[in-house]
Amino acid sequence: MAISRFDPEDVRSVRNHLQSVIRALLAIDPNTNLFTMRAAVPVAEEGHFETDETRSRYGAENKDQVVHLHEILSRIAMHLTSPTETLVQAIIACTISCDNILIHLGGQRHSFSLSHTPQDLSVSLQALSTAIATFDAADLALMSDPKLPPSASTYREVVTLFLFVHPLRQVADKVQILSEKILDMQQRRQNWTLHLPSYPLLKQLNRTNAQVRHDRGGLTAGFYFRTKEQLERTMGDLQSRPFVPPARQENFHAPGDTSANTSVQPKATASSNKPAKSEQKTFRYKLWELLHRMQGFESRFALKVVLVTTLLSVPAWLEQSREWWNDFELWWTVVTVWLMTHPRVSGTFQDLAARLICVAIGAVWGGLAFAASDGNPYVMAVFAAIFMIPMMHRYTQSGHPRSGLIGCISFTVISLGAVADEDRLSTTTIAWTRGLAFAVGIFASILTNWIMWPFVARHELKKSLATMMLHLAILYRSVVSKYIYYAEEQAPSTADIERSEMLEGRLREGFVRIRQLLELTRHEIVGVLLLVERELEADGHQRLRAPFDPLPYSALIEASDRFFEHLVEVRQSSLYFQHSLRVNSREVNDSLTPYRRDAVAVMLMNLYILASALRTNQPVPRYMPSAAAARKVLMDRMEEVEINQTQKKADSGREGRRWTDVYRYAFASALTDIVEQLQQLQRYTKEVTGEAALSTLPME
Repeated sequence: MAISRFDPEDVRSVRNHLQSVIRALLAIDPNTNLFTMRAAVPVAEEGHFETDETRSRYGAENKDQVVHLHEILSRIAMHLTSPTETLVQAIIACTISCDNILIHLGGQRHSFSLSHTPQDLSVSLQALSTAIATFDAADLALMSDPKLPPSASTYREVVTLFLFVHPLRQVADKVQILSEKILDMQQRRQNWTLHLPSYPLLKQLNRTNAQVRHDRGGLTAGFYFRTKEQLERTMGDLQSRPFVPPARQENFHAPGDTSANTSVQPKATASSNKPAKSEQKTFRYKLWELLHRMQGFESRFALKVVLVTTLLSVPAWLEQSREWWNDFELWWTVVTVWLMTHPRVSGTFQDLAARLICVAIGAVWGGLAFAASDGNPYVMAVFAAIFMIPMMHRYTQSGHPRSGLIGCISFTVISLGAVADEDRLSTTTIAWTRGLAFAVGIFASILTNWIMWPFVARHELKKSLATMMLHLAILYRSVVSKYIYYAEEQAPSTADIERSEMLEGRLREGFVRIRQLLELTRHEIVGVLLLVERELEADGHQRLRAPFDPLPYSALIEASDRFFEHLVEVRQSSLYFQHSLRVNSREVNDSLTPYRRDAVAVMLMNLYILASALRTNQPVPRYMPSAAAARKVLMDRMEEVEINQTQKKADSGREGRRWTDVYRYAFASALTDIVEQLQQLQRYTKEVTGEAALSTLPME
């Protein structure tokens, strides 16, 4: 429940729009020289274009290409510099107005030193709409400019400029939507209102706050497994959807052609396919799901706890040990196992040492608290304050909450036990026996987690990277099929875009959890174990655990993250150019389909091979299909097709955008970077798993 001036649905909508703006901003490369270029300046005076990079790319003696590049850049600057600058200023003005209005509506004007009424957002929004229209007109005039040669898209500098202004245009659309939503909220200004909970009931039953998760211990691992389950469920739904391509006769018959076969197959899209009745879950499949669920961490955790508590409780069932078991209250060992056993994380030597030290200090301090004044409650309260404050801080704020918890319990049990049993047992006996019971419980819980289904961060890291590569392959296939090479009736809808943004958000969270998992690998070997391994290695013996180098894993994570960001950039660019990228010529599609299929198949095959190598810990083949070669073949074929199309439609001039130019401007840099990142993925995966040597056949 909340008392607020904002409706929860409005807050959720504003949050989603803000995330869309941020995602669009991340696709912009701020390193641009568009605003510093001056049109019609000789190359000798404009030293910016005669850099070492330009000389190395075009040759120091080849001045013609440099002059030609300068003319193209000057032409682009003449058309786009002023509209782009106006667009940026309008975006900034709208953003500031939205910020001020939200502060004003929330009643926080004094907190943010906003004493005046915020600027009228409708004025800023109108200025943004005008700037967008001006930019679109200038962009269209540039593409229709006969002085812009077809070879412009072959220069990296030109592509870089277009990859700056076009994502900026997308940001303007996102900011416009956000501004319209906030303007609507301003016009419907509400008073303080009581809002009932809007969080889904099923999520409420499973949700815990950050402090509870921290107190349980294993915060990072818990987040990692939860994010992994969400990703696998989402990707499983996406991958399991069958794709039925529409009938070719429906898409590519000539206008007015009545001879074409009109009895086509029913339409089926990747977003609307649902399993038929024969594909519904059967009883056997449901039974398998139930049995498979019993293999999860919950069942394993229950089995471990039952096994350990049963074995530790054996003395309570034997006649010869039942008396001292009850007299010394050694059942605290079982209670300690319940408290210290974690369903996910096993614990390190550092955790073991910290818990034992806290137990020992709590036992000694509890005994001293009673012995100092024969159980005076005021003196024991002073001892409790001195000990409990640092232990509670360790429990609630540090990275080792369970050591603080067991320290508090140890002090409480021993100090109060001495008060209750002062006539039967001495304080020293109570302190060392119950302290020993806590220590045995700690040893039993950690050793059991080490032996039975242990959580090894390095193993989970390798599995998580393999799973992430499979997810990237599925995402790549989805982006290519849904946003680039799609039939006319299968254009991405608003629901598809929202689903893609949700999926990208979860993948970003997945990368965050993988990086946290990498941090956990640094705590696997510490203290005594590290010294023992060094001694064994110095004596020529085998190590207790194989050496682990986190650098290749870190580089592999960064390369995967960049691969993912380039995919997001391609998807966002395709939304801006989706109408211009449509090619309704059957001849063109037929000629490009094999090359497109080969380029996509090579990317998917490489990602599947790398993921399988990480999953099975097998070396990567030395020679793999070249994604760069397949992409070059595709681009060469596209250039040939474009030349043929230009010759056939020479009378149409350069009206509008040529689809090859749009493809290059929007996707050339991003898709090339994807291929480069794939090569980096191959390199770092080989560093992790090794490279398979060439097998030599025996000579006869």
